[in-house]
Amino acid sequence: MPLPPERGMYDPSLERDACGLGFVADLRRPPTHDVVLKGVEILRRLAHRGAAGCDPCTSDGAGILLHIPHAHYERVLGRAGVELPNVGDYAVAQCFLSRDSRARAGEVRILEEAVRHHNQKVIGWRDVPVDPKVLGPIARSSMPVLRQLFIGRMGPVPAFERTLFMIRKRSSRRATEAGLGGFYIASLSSRTVVYKGLSLPERLDSFYLDLREEETKSKFALVHSRFSTNTFPTWERAHPYRRIAHNGEINTLRGNQTWMHAREALLESAAFGEHLADFKPIIRPGGSDSASLDNVVDFLVAGGRSLPHVMMMLVPEAWEGQPEMPPERRAFYEYHASLVEPWDGPAALAFTDGVYLGATLDRNGLRPMKYVITASGYVVAASELGVVDFEPEDVIEKGRLQPGRMLLVDLVRGRVVGDEEIKRDIASQKPYVEWLASNKIELKTLPEGPAATASGPMTAAMCGRASRSIR
Repeated sequence: MPLPPERGMYDPSLERDACGLGFVADLRRPPTHDVVLKGVEILRRLAHRGAAGCDPCTSDGAGILLHIPHAHYERVLGRAGVELPNVGDYAVAQCFLSRDSRARAGEVRILEEAVRHHNQKVIGWRDVPVDPKVLGPIARSSMPVLRQLFIGRMGPVPAFERTLFMIRKRSSRRATEAGLGGFYIASLSSRTVVYKGLSLPERLDSFYLDLREEETKSKFALVHSRFSTNTFPTWERAHPYRRIAHNGEINTLRGNQTWMHAREALLESAAFGEHLADFKPIIRPGGSDSASLDNVVDFLVAGGRSLPHVMMMLVPEAWEGQPEMPPERRAFYEYHASLVEPWDGPAALAFTDGVYLGATLDRNGLRPMKYVITASGYVVAASELGVVDFEPEDVIEKGRLQPGRMLLVDLVRGRVVGDEEIKRDIASQKPYVEWLASNKIELKTLPEGPAATASGPMTAAMCGRASRSIR
């Protein structure tokens, strides 16, 4: 849904988000429907942090991000005669398509062509089961057609997620060139899927019927209730995005966007090769601050960095003037400061790629992020405490994140990774101290050059003309 033009006090270039977010993860058990139910409950208890307008049944946005519910998809597609590959050997594109049938046919064709262009297999389409009656009139009038495309992996496993990124970027660029503004891919992954929209938070599972199925199981659920500060709510601007959910504002947004655009001419990558043209612009025009950050996180992860590494790059802790910080970590931040500017808030962020799940605060630390770890194996983090009920004796740790700190859950190994361990491991992966010592040039170490002087007559004449023009 396109944004309205600038009018009165509304300016589409000033889009910001301020919201409630949280996640729950189960470290002990295989994927369960109970985790999905807990995620939905968190969303209900964060409903007050979201917003609605003159239509009280249309929210500013709500959503949930989960592991792909393989058992559920396998059953429903099997009834239609479609056989799904094993977990990890296929991906799901959660698509927002145009309400116009002709435009929608073009969007479907473009996405399928992008899949084949990257030598992957089109398995088939599925209409996402929804109940529009639970939406308000505004949400219903702007609701896109919601469909899923299932894509079979035809190449090596390690390259699949990167190939999916390239498929999404190519199809989005082709759709834009064709004037198909209603096309948006909410998620495209072999690990995760996003259900989001302009539903009230407490009604999301009544709208998306998949969320009520017992076979919809996950090891985690990341949820978000949106309050779009000075912004225009749309279906695609609901959170979570593909990698992140965000509470707060990115106050350095204009500079972040400008510098990312300036660097695009220098992009080169052996991993992406000739497909780099499909990625430009890296930050999709017209997106909010959260969407812009998600674009950059998405791009850097696809380029080969781990998600915790990317979050440390983009949302660094205060490292300058910190002599007690380990030199390897300080070198990591200083090295990456020459590559990308910090995305400073106030911001609380939750993030996941289906392997890692985490939360972090920017170095200002002005947004709340509370967490609880239980003996029964649950980890919960949210904008506030009390989003999931636990018996007091089950709680082994609780607290709030501090400025610049990170909480990380390793979903594969089933463990919580502390801030010190995360940053020690990532900062020691490359010789950042040596790289800085070998390549950094400080301006104060350069010899002084001759003072710049200008020729007298020319300067006088120029000054004369300048002074007369001023008068």
